[in-house]
Amino acid sequence: MIGSYVAVGDSFTEGVGDPGPDGAFVGWADRFAVLLADRRPEGDFKYTNLAVRGKLLDQIVQDQLPKAVELAPDLVSFCAGGNDIIRPGTDPDEVAERFERAVARLAEAAGTVMVTTGFDTRGVPVLKHLRGKIATYNGHVRAIADRYGCPVLDLWSLKSVQDRRAWDSDRLHLSPEGHTRVALRAGQALGLEVPADPEQPWPPQPPRGTLEIRRDDVHWAREYLVPWIGRRLRGESSGDHVTAKGTLSPDDIKMRIASVA
Repeated sequence: MIGSYVAVGDSFTEGVGDPGPDGAFVGWADRFAVLLADRRPEGDFKYTNLAVRGKLLDQIVQDQLPKAVELAPDLVSFCAGGNDIIRPGTDPDEVAERFERAVARLAEAAGTVMVTTGFDTRGVPVLKHLRGKIATYNGHVRAIADRYGCPVLDLWSLKSVQDRRAWDSDRLHLSPEGHTRVALRAGQALGLEVPADPEQPWPPQPPRGTLEIRRDDVHWAREYLVPWIGRRLRGESSGDHVTAKGTLSPDDIKMRIASVA
């Protein structure tokens, strides 16, 4: 019976790709918080989302971990290192060492620390050549989880997100349905009964022609890839002027989800 939950991380945990009615993002962590809150008496649950898009592991450790440690919740979800791994020249072994130090700090303060693996990027343009690097980092994350008794939100094995409908148009962040499936998988990682199967098959859809696929690829490169590369060259981050969502009411999250469903 988890009475308090703090989400720590980057754009994935902030919920980019899953917009609410006010323009702010919802995301898997907010949806997961609702699942947890529904298991408690009304009003007897505290949830804080500290995640900010674009943040590297050291930035997350510096800005978010002290707040998470201070709150000392029953549960912390910790997803970090992905933005480090996709940068050229980074060593997944070294990133994992810093990740483990952060997990050790969280484990001293929180009842349970849930860690998260990276997605299988076999079908993701630009990132598919990093698949081996991500797999290496995932191996470290699982080993760290074993050492500290952490449940693992294993996204690599979540086959349903291999469907393009699980992803936003930028192909880097999940769609609302993708975030929903991850929230369900998070519940399973804690051994909870969840209201739906995250691996539920997607409805069939007509095959796409080569011309349509090529047109979509050109549009994606122009609208998303070029600006993403530009930010990297300028040393900018999508989260430079973004503040964390902070403490959220599960009832408010429910209303925001319902208004865009």
